[in-house]
Amino acid sequence: MFFKPVKSICKLQLFRLRIASLFFFLHYDARHGIGAHRPASQRITAMMKQMLIAAMLAASAAGAAQGEEHAPGHSTHWTYSGKTGAPHWGDLQPDYATCKLGREQSPINIRGAVKADLPPIGFQYVDRPADVVNTGHTVQVNVPDGGAISLATGQYAFVQLHFHTPSEERINGKAYPLVAHLVHRNAAGKLAAIAVLFKEGKANPVLKRVFPAMPAGVNAPKPLPGGLNVADLLPADRGYYAFVGSLTTPPCSEDVQWRVLKQPVELSRAQLAAFKRLYPMNARPLQPLNARTIQASR
Repeated sequence: MFFKPVKSICKLQLFRLRIASLFFFLHYDARHGIGAHRPASQRITAMMKQMLIAAMLAASAAGAAQGEEHAPGHSTHWTYSGKTGAPHWGDLQPDYATCKLGREQSPINIRGAVKADLPPIGFQYVDRPADVVNTGHTVQVNVPDGGAISLATGQYAFVQLHFHTPSEERINGKAYPLVAHLVHRNAAGKLAAIAVLFKEGKANPVLKRVFPAMPAGVNAPKPLPGGLNVADLLPADRGYYAFVGSLTTPPCSEDVQWRVLKQPVELSRAQLAAFKRLYPMNARPLQPLNARTIQASR
């Protein structure tokens, strides 16, 4: 699952720390007599020091502003193979460490699920304008104000959906040709993801509109003709597996509520081939279940 990491809070905290440290030195100078009674050479040195501090503050402010606006474009490059592939994500930069240290990582092999009286997922999607973007790692569909879902843990607003091939999740060891991850976020910033599995069969009506709109160029959104109601992507039977996991891409943040729908939907071989022309493989390997429990709706 992809979700663009938000680094602005960390950058703002660093900026504030720089300001606090620099103003400490300014305050120290003022208290210890950088004034007219001191020799001219010392006053000039002090003025130059304060000008340097001011310049550093300005540079820090500019860097913080640029970081908030452009951080995704300047984040560490990661891939699905080679030296920047999934086994190495946790070493690429400090805030990716959860990729190797986390105990509730995704995806997982769904096996031995415990049947439980789970409430149905409340799907509240609506028709809205949408755009399709090639992120450089997947094809993503953005549907602003596209609705929400209700889980036992609360209400989550829809953010975006994207695709992986093969499916990242496995059911009793079986991978599917494609999966769509529907990403949602609640008012506290917590995430919930719905996984819709695809099997080969008839052409999928939603993909029939989405895949021809897939941009070849990276980060160039293209409007999806007719918009989208995300509910059109769901299977008729909405029974599911439930567990707590993580993002399946860096920074691999945990405490994500996962719901994997049991019934797959169909896509044609031609539709799968169209996606694979852009992304032949963009799935993270399976992660250990550790002490987690997987529940299955009855």
